[in-house]
Amino acid sequence: MSEISIIILTFNSIKFVKSCLDSIFSQDRQNFETIVVDNGSNDGTTNFIKEKYPQVILIENKDNLGACKARNQGIEIARGKLVLTIDCDIVLERVFLSRIVEAIKIAPTYVGMIQPKILNFDKRTIYSCGIYLSWLRRFYDIGKGKFDNGQFDKPQYIFGACSAAALYRREMLEAIKEDIGYFDERFFFLVEDVDLAWRAQKKGWRTLYHPEAVCCHCGNSSSLNKSLRQFLCWRNRMFMLKKYRLNRFKLTVIYLFYDLPRLFVLFLSNAYVRNMVLNRNNGNIACYN
Repeated sequence: MSEISIIILTFNSIKFVKSCLDSIFSQDRQNFETIVVDNGSNDGTTNFIKEKYPQVILIENKDNLGACKARNQGIEIARGKLVLTIDCDIVLERVFLSRIVEAIKIAPTYVGMIQPKILNFDKRTIYSCGIYLSWLRRFYDIGKGKFDNGQFDKPQYIFGACSAAALYRREMLEAIKEDIGYFDERFFFLVEDVDLAWRAQKKGWRTLYHPEAVCCHCGNSSSLNKSLRQFLCWRNRMFMLKKYRLNRFKLTVIYLFYDLPRLFVLFLSNAYVRNMVLNRNNGNIACYN
């Protein structure tokens, strides 16, 4: 049995997948299996993987089922006690697996997730050091866009792990699994890692940021247009707030000071939000495929 299962999502990812897979197969730790879940690529991604990387376990979806469904498909067949999710535009440093696996092995058993340091491809600025959730229930990537000057070099407990590159204990994933999957498939894409982290915390699991495990992220390999990404962030935040049933006073304050002003701006500027508010659709992403 493999020590770790690496799950990669692809969607028209031909220009990213070679660098990603090469960085995996050049790791100094080799006890892993690699699972690629493709969401209906039509640019030759799957044929390239079959030809160049026959050792990869490949799941081919006919359509774009979303990041949540695709990750769940990978987790369902994964055999490792540890699961690493990475986006197809992630490149791992050569000692990444050794460092992140050792980190979770020596961590307390209640640590269910390890967050690596994710740099942008310039290797100078931060993409994410994990998820921070504010009092207003706004979620941020810790350090995003800041120069990496060593200010994020200390291990610490954080709210949750960014699924662009995150290590999960299989035991934790099974403990928090819902009827709609390990990742809540209603989210389709975006905010699903915030939801998973929140569920894990409610079950007593913690997330540890481990800066010695480093990888690089190119960004938006999904090629999702800005308006649709903005809509999904807004819609999925609404899902999340409804799901966790905050007390009425706190929820009212959050809506008044953040969500209503934001909705006003988005209603005027974003057709996807406007269509949903006017009940032209129910927010299902299939409306936009």
